[in-house]
Amino acid sequence: MKVAVIGASGYVGAELVGLLLQHDKVSISHLVVSENSTSNGSLFSELHARWLGICDVPLQAFSKQWFEAAVDELDAVFFATPHEFSVEWAQAFIEHGVQVFDLSGGFRLKEPADYPTFYGFAHTSLRALAQAQYGLAEWLPENFTDSELVAVPGCYPTASLLSLKPVMTNQLQLADSLIVVNGISGVSGAGRNGSLATSFNEVSLRPYNILKHRHQPEISQEAGAQVIFNPHLAPFKRGLLATVTLTLNANVTAEMVDQAFVNAYQDQPLVRIKKQCPQIDDVAHTPFADIFWQYDESKQVLVVTTAIDNLLKGAASQAVQCLNAKLGLPLGYSLVGQLTVAQSTGANA
Repeated sequence: MKVAVIGASGYVGAELVGLLLQHDKVSISHLVVSENSTSNGSLFSELHARWLGICDVPLQAFSKQWFEAAVDELDAVFFATPHEFSVEWAQAFIEHGVQVFDLSGGFRLKEPADYPTFYGFAHTSLRALAQAQYGLAEWLPENFTDSELVAVPGCYPTASLLSLKPVMTNQLQLADSLIVVNGISGVSGAGRNGSLATSFNEVSLRPYNILKHRHQPEISQEAGAQVIFNPHLAPFKRGLLATVTLTLNANVTAEMVDQAFVNAYQDQPLVRIKKQCPQIDDVAHTPFADIFWQYDESKQVLVVTTAIDNLLKGAASQAVQCLNAKLGLPLGYSLVGQLTVAQSTGANA
C-alpha cells in the first residue's frame, strides 16, 4: 500500500511515520507539510533526529499542484493536520479512490451543527462527514471496512471510551446518572508549535476548558450518554490518564463488572488489564492502553482508570490499528511483538 503522511513534521505525524516505516505492508511515498511550512525541503531526519539514517526523506509542501501530481499513485493518505485542512481536502482524495485516515477532529462529530460550537468553523464537507467511520480500534463497527474515511479518535476520548464502553454496551450504568471523566495529559498534546501557556517551564498541573472542551461531545456521542469532562494539563512530556466515575444499576455485582471488561478486552492485544491502578510511565512510548477498575457494590459506584500514550494509542498507533483493520490484518500487526524505536532508545518527542 502506497501512502502519504500530511503533517509529517509534527509530533503525531512523526510518530506515525515511525510506525509506518515498521509496517511491511506499507510504502511511504510522500511526507508532506503545510504549504507555508518552514520545514519544506528539510529532511524528515533533520527535524526528528532519531530517524537519522533511517528516514532521510525530504519534506514536500502541500499544494494543489502536489495533489494533482501525487494523488493517482496513492492508496491511502493520513492527515495529521489542522481540522480545517482535513475538512477541505478529504473528499478530493476519496473521489480519486484514496483511503483517508484523519487524525484531526474534522470528522469525529456526527452532527454538522456541533462544529461551530466546539471547533470554531462551519463544516463544509457534509458528504464526507456522512460516510466517516469512527475509528476506536477495539470497538470498530461491523461495516468499518466499507468506509473510505476513518475518523481516528482523540487522545482523551480514546482513554475515556475504553473505560466506558464495556459498561455502556452491557447496560450496567444507572440511567441518566452522572458520568464524570477526569483526564490528565502531558504537554505534547498541545502539538509541536507550542505557546507560553503550554511551555514545559510554565505549566503547572491545572484544569482547562472545563464544561466546554471539544472532546466532551465526542466522548458523549460514542458512549451514548452525556458526560462531564474535566481535562487537565500536567508538566510532563507525553502520556495521558483518564479516570471515569459512574453509578451502576442496583443489581450489578462486582463479578458482572469484571466479566464485562474481561469479555471486552481479553483478546485485544493492545489493551492490558491491570491488577492495580495504571501509571503513565508504563505506557509512554508504547501503543498499549492499561486499564483498571474498582467497584463499590454498597454505593453502586464504579471507578475506571485508563492510561495511554497520547501520541501513540491516542493518535498514531490507533491510526495504524485502523489501517490493519482495513487490510484485514490483526489489529496489533506491526505494533505488538516489538517495541517502537522511540521506546527502545528512550527518545522523547
